[in-house]
Amino acid sequence: MTKEKIERKIAVIFATDVVGYSKHMEANESETIHNLRACEAILIKLFEKYEGRLFNTGGDSFLAEFPSAF
Repeated sequence: MTKEKIERKIAVIFATDVVGYSKHMEANESETIHNLRACEAILIKLFEKYEGRLFNTGGDSFLAEFPSAF
């Protein structure tokens, strides 16, 4: 058996989801998308400030990774 070096990565995952998204989309799709993109821009700036990165989105959800909880 060969000894392989195991690389470990400690990370913090941030997950968010918009409450009532479907209801808002039904009421006013255009405004909801506009507001969601504005929130996404705010989140991206905050993620960058704290060395995080947005790595996945899906509809109204965002997943980001941070190298540490500090």
